[in-house]
Order: sequence, then C-alpha cells, then structure tokens
Amino acid sequence: MGHPQPLRPTATCRLRHGWDRCQAWSCRGFSTTAGQGQQVSLQEKQVGGDVEMPVARREAETLFQERPEPGNQYLEDALLRSYLEAHLPPKVLEEVSQELEGFGNRLLTKIRPLGWECELNPPVFRQYDAWGQRVDHIVTCSAWKRMKEIAAEEGLIAEAYERRYSNWSRVYQAVKLYLFSTASGGFNCPLAMTDGAAKVIESLGTPASLKNAFDHLTSRDPRKFWTSGQWMTERRGGSDVANGTETVARKQPDGTYRLYGFKWFTSAADSDMALTLARIVDAEGHVKQGSGGLSLFFLRVRDEEEKLNSIQVQRLKEKLGTRQMATAELWLNGAKAELISAEGRGVASISNMLNITRIHNVIGAVASMRRMISLSREYALKRVVFGKLLKDHPLHMQTIARMEVQTRGAFLLLMEMVRLLGLAETNMASEQDQLLLRLLVPVAKLYTGKQATAVATEAMESFGGQGYMEDTGLPVIVRDALVLSIWEGTTNVLSLDVLRSLTKSQGQVMAVFFSTVQNKLELASSSAELQPAVQWVRDAAGRLTRFCQGAAAEGAVPMELAARDFSYSLARIYAGALLIEHAARPGSSCTDVCAAQRWCRQELCPVAAELGNGSYSAEESSMDSALVYAGSPAGSRL
Repeated sequence: MGHPQPLRPTATCRLRHGWDRCQAWSCRGFSTTAGQGQQVSLQEKQVGGDVEMPVARREAETLFQERPEPGNQYLEDALLRSYLEAHLPPKVLEEVSQELEGFGNRLLTKIRPLGWECELNPPVFRQYDAWGQRVDHIVTCSAWKRMKEIAAEEGLIAEAYERRYSNWSRVYQAVKLYLFSTASGGFNCPLAMTDGAAKVIESLGTPASLKNAFDHLTSRDPRKFWTSGQWMTERRGGSDVANGTETVARKQPDGTYRLYGFKWFTSAADSDMALTLARIVDAEGHVKQGSGGLSLFFLRVRDEEEKLNSIQVQRLKEKLGTRQMATAELWLNGAKAELISAEGRGVASISNMLNITRIHNVIGAVASMRRMISLSREYALKRVVFGKLLKDHPLHMQTIARMEVQTRGAFLLLMEMVRLLGLAETNMASEQDQLLLRLLVPVAKLYTGKQATAVATEAMESFGGQGYMEDTGLPVIVRDALVLSIWEGTTNVLSLDVLRSLTKSQGQVMAVFFSTVQNKLELASSSAELQPAVQWVRDAAGRLTRFCQGAAAEGAVPMELAARDFSYSLARIYAGALLIEHAARPGSSCTDVCAAQRWCRQELCPVAAELGNGSYSAEESSMDSALVYAGSPAGSRL
C-alpha cells in the first residue's frame, strides 16, 4: 500500500493518542517519529554495531505525513451551532454555548487521550486469584475508571433528569453525548444503558425501593455515580427475547427473587447494577412462555463487600469492535433481584429503555460520521498528492462533500428525535408529537446505523493506506461503527417494528408524518432556491402515500417484503424536510441550502421505485430463496 507497517509498542512504550498528542514511539531502540532521521541513524548504529544502514532503509523507517489535528469539536461544528442558535431560547443558548465550548476544550486536551488509553488497555478477565480461589474479576484500566468520573462530573446522564432547561434538557444532553461519543473510549455504551435504566425507573414512578438506584444513576458526584448493564440476550441470541429468555425467577420469603439462568451477551459487565428479564416460577414449578411470561428485575452486580451477587463470569466476549468495554457471558446462580414491573409486563416496561438506547445508538452513529469527516477534511489541508493538496483535487472534495450531506441529514434526524423526547418528558408533547416520536426512533436508528458504516469506511479510504493503520485510530472508529446497525435491533428487525407502529396507531402515525413534512416544506415557500428541493420531497411524499394506499389492499406479506425500503423512504423524506426547514430559517447559509438541495436529489422514495420494479411480488420473493440457495443442498428442497 506504499506505507510501512508501524512498529508495535512494547508494554512500557505505548502510543498515548493517535491524533492529539505528538509523542514518539521508541520501541526496541528505534524512534519512528517523522523528522528524526539523525536519531534513527545513531540508534541503528548502536543496534547493528559499526555497520552503516543504507540510506533507503533509513528513509523507509519514517513516514513523512502530517497528521490531521481538528480543534474544539463544538466550535468547528457549524451545523450543530446553527441548529442550537435556531432552536434554543436566547438565555438557554447563552449558557449552554459557554459550557459546550469549555467541554470541547476538555475533550481535546483530557478526554480524547483517555479514550485512546481505553483502546490500548481493554478489559481483562481474571477468573482465579493466585491461591486458586475463584474471584471472577473483570479488570478495567485507570482511564476507563476516570471516564466514569468525567461522565458524572459533566452530568452526561444527570442533565436529562434535572431538567434545568425544561424540554431543552434532552437536546443539551444529546449534544454533549454527541461530542463525547468518539472521544469516550467506548464509555458512551454503558452511558446509553445507564440512561435507559434511569428512564425505566422514572417511568415506573420512581418507586421508593428504586429511589436510591435512581439517585446513583443520575448523580453528578463521581463517588456516587452508578452505571447500569442491560442483560437481555441469552443463548439463542437475537432480538426475539419473548421466545429466547430461559432465565427463571424464584420468589423468596422476604419478597425478593433469586434469578437462575445464562446471559450470553451482557454489555458493560463491570457496571454497578443491571436490569434483566426472567420468567417467574409459579407454585407448581411452572413458567409461562412467550412475552406474557416475562417480568423485569433490578439487581445489584456486587454486594456491600464487593462480592459478586451469586453471579459467575464465564468469559469476556471477543468482539470486532467496542473492545474497550467489557461484554461477558454470565451465569446467574441465585442472584438476588427485585421485581420492578408488573408480573408478565417485562417487555412493556423495558420499552422505555430500548427507546433511549436506540436514540443513543443514533448519537453514536452521527458522532462517528462527524468525527471521520472532521479528520478527513483536516487531512485534505495537509496531504500533498500528485503535486497538490488533497483539498485542491475536485474529485476528493466531491467525495467528502457527499459524506457531509449524509451526516447533516442524520444529525437533523437525531435532533428532531431528542426535541420530541424533551417535549414528551415535560408533558408538553401533543398526541401527534408522541406518535411521530414512536415512528422516528426505529426509523432513525436503522437508517443512521447504515449511514455510519458507509461514511466511516469511505472516510477511511480518503486517507489511503494510512487509514488502514491501527495507530492512526481510524480503524477503531470503523470497527465501533459496525455494531450500530446490529445492537438494539438489526435493520430488518427495526423495519418490522416500524410496521408495528403503523398497525398500532391504525394508520394515524402516517397522517401525522405527512402533515408534519408538509408543514416543514411550507416554511420554504418564499425561497426560490429551495423550490426544486421542496418539489422533490412533495413528489416523494405523494409516491409514498400512493404506496401506502396500495399496500393496504395487498395484505401483510408484500408490506413485510417492502419494510426496509419503506423505512428508508420515511428517513429520506423526513430528513429532506428537516434540511429544507433548516435552510429556510433566517440567517441560513449557502451551504445549508446546498445540503438540502443535494440530499433531495437522491432517490427519496425507494419503496415506490422497487414496487414499480416488481420487487415485492410473490414471484420475486420465491426467486429470492432460489438465488440464495442455488447450488446448496437446500436448494433442491425449495
């Protein structure tokens, strides 16, 4: 690829941060810092005796490229700042802007280096101590522990529940998490589950028995702050918890329960508490199957003496990404727990957690896109290729600009969701707002997860071979982004969830969707520049309306086949309306207008296009299986 492989750091010599610290690797006597050719020469002589190394070899040891150096993330994010200026009340804007600028500086100088340490020092599992006693200790690095303290100090969970800015508190929290995400060394993931757990407890009315837990989850005191795990996935894996949960709960004389079962995938296994599903054993020793047999439980991971709560750690999971966070397989061998939902209402109670964690998933997706573009554009100012800077190559800038447009649409989808959530949490949301929020959460989650993967890999390519080097930090962002379309529901699972929201609302949600889009388009009625984009969105909305009318007559099967394309259509049309709304506001920039125009030039209603191609017919569905299993022994049985 034209670049030498970087030397691997020894235990005593580790790169502290790929982007934000200029620090040499001095491994095995070699310095690989660019510009220190003289030092390399002397050290080579020391290692090789009196033999002079060839000049070509010496030069090959050093890569002469300048690393990108983005600055304060808040100050450099034009779309974020313009969104806040357009929506926040002036007094709130003044306060949060000052706080966010300070937070941006802390991210740059303190938090990002800690995040890189978390990547270099992933959790380790020690099952036994030196004397053969089983301890099941998950060891995390000091940077991970410090990240937990910073999360408390910055109020990354507390901000949403203190509501010092009323309905805008969720927006402010989301902005801080968006800035924090890619610098956090994976700590954004336990924060998602912590936020979800706090939301569940609040939705239950914060019972007295859970008041202590809620206070810990929402504390700004690093000594008191708790994180929560989410223990849902069992041996069958996947999103079908109704049929996959085997954990059982046995009631004790004191009213508590003991849990028995195997949890196959427990994220943030080093957390202080967890919420988990189990089936209650009745007096005859039977359990009820299906979702109606599931109840929700709260448990502390360790007791007052820091001993595990009748939990055994089987192993840590080896994952493609998010390696900074401990994910484990756990046996519950009588773990003491408290029933916190109505019996058999566990799935309904956990829905609040899923909504919050899905929104956090969108935050992570948009943050990874923004970070990769930020690095790419800075690199383009420094990297010379074929006699000129990358920024002066039109094709290169076109590629980054296309990524920028995708990121802007995703960002506005995110902010629309948290705006609606803030209204709902302060009892200011209309019925239409609540219906729209229910629809947008799965739509935004599934769509931005796919966008993040596409943008991250494209941006990695913009660095050439250097983008493939581990010590740049770019592969970390790409790997971590890949989980976003899987965690908390795959694209297909969430597409079916979108259909359920339509069925449950008896079609009302689509009426709200179309009227909201129309209202946003009307804001641009006086802008000649935006009229083509407005018309493209209106045309797409019209095609989507006709599709919905036709699908209602066709029945469930064609609609299920169209679910993914239908969800993509919702995302593109709504994001187009948001981009137009943002570009139509007073004081908008030419780049706001350009982004809206470019977004709306893409196929906004793929479900109508695929319907026209016959993609959802019974014949096409049958051929799907034939194509997949052609040449397979299973093919002859189709």
